[in-house]
Amino acid sequence: MAGIAGILKEGEQELVSQMIETISHRGNYKKMILDVNGATIGMVWSHHEDVRIQKNLKRGIFLDGPGFGHKLEISKLNGDWKIYRDELGVAPMYYTINKIGHLCFASEMKALLLISQDISEIPIGSVVTNNEPKKYFRLDLRSPMTKDTATLASDLLNIIAQTVTRRVNTNEMGSLLSGGLDSSIISAFARTWVSTFHTFSGGLRDAPDLEYARILAKHIGSEHHEIIIELEDMIRVLPEVIFHTESFDALLVRSGIINYLVAKEASGYVNEVFSGDGGDELFAGYDYLKTIPEGDLDRELINIMGRLHNTAFQRADRCAAAHGLTVHLVFADPMLFEFALRIPAKLKIKDGIEKWILRKSMEDLLPECILKRQKAKFWEGAGIQNLISDYASRKISDSDFRKERELKNGWLLNTKEEMYYFRIFREYFGDLENLEWMGRIKGPLNQFEE
Repeated sequence: MAGIAGILKEGEQELVSQMIETISHRGNYKKMILDVNGATIGMVWSHHEDVRIQKNLKRGIFLDGPGFGHKLEISKLNGDWKIYRDELGVAPMYYTINKIGHLCFASEMKALLLISQDISEIPIGSVVTNNEPKKYFRLDLRSPMTKDTATLASDLLNIIAQTVTRRVNTNEMGSLLSGGLDSSIISAFARTWVSTFHTFSGGLRDAPDLEYARILAKHIGSEHHEIIIELEDMIRVLPEVIFHTESFDALLVRSGIINYLVAKEASGYVNEVFSGDGGDELFAGYDYLKTIPEGDLDRELINIMGRLHNTAFQRADRCAAAHGLTVHLVFADPMLFEFALRIPAKLKIKDGIEKWILRKSMEDLLPECILKRQKAKFWEGAGIQNLISDYASRKISDSDFRKERELKNGWLLNTKEEMYYFRIFREYFGDLENLEWMGRIKGPLNQFEE
């Protein structure tokens, strides 16, 4: 996706130009800095985004995101500048207030460090007006549908097909394919509408993801690319991953390493890729969800959906944007997630099978081995397992872990792996006291290591 930075004050071209330079990786085709209606706003974007962005600029709208609800919109309406962030936060945006009270904003946190360390994230489903964010959308419980199972499954299949096909805008696209259920579904639908379709999979040699991705790629007839990754590759790009993801969360960084390397390979072939991120949150794909009472499941799914903007979606956006790619997160489409919110919980986990209704809807679309494949974390399916965490842990002594695990804001670093990532993070961004803009993944790794 494109990169945006700005200050709601005219005459700040030099500073905004510096801000844009820090996120210039988000677009390698055009750079623009404008004084417009009391603001200085800059953008960078890639060649394949040019027509859409130029069209909106003529209307006075600065727009980021691949569209269909995944957008960050900045415009001046009725005398006030407004910044809209999409419902689930696919398009990133951060802000701060400078010393003389002007709102400053940017697609990535690092651009705002030129101005202040007191940075906030624009909440998902919010609009910022007069320096204050206000909700226009709330992610909350919906009334469950009462349709019979066969109708629900059929309707779900049709909605997924629509959300994929309306994102097809060129004859050559790609998909980040783990061989899991979600990325396989998206890839299978997209392949039908794209004449030259590439799939990209990465992991250690003989990793499970590589095996399943080969099966799906053969099934749909894609041009398949495998990225075989060694520990040395992961260590080499680790600082780049932390710089781009702006995180030291162990699970996010660990999965980000593979995502980053696969996105780099993909950028040599295509400009836009599909991703299956978000399917586990919509359809109850995580194993721990099976332990939650059925009556509480919907609320927990709302909880983890509300975290996607700075967990899986943040990883997907930053790893793609680092290489000038646009990533299409189909499961974040408003039409699809609103439908998923109304599917009864008993159909999401049924007979101990996660994502039951999603599997049911795809029975005639995918090979049986993929249709029945159980959820594997991205880094597990790629074969990393404890390889990177063991390496990081060897770099941190027991005494350093005890002394340094509490951060200035009171957070505790959960593992030696996380401390190793934090040290790299600090080299890039300094010893920040305010980290409220940074999400931390809810998961079993986020337990204290003694």
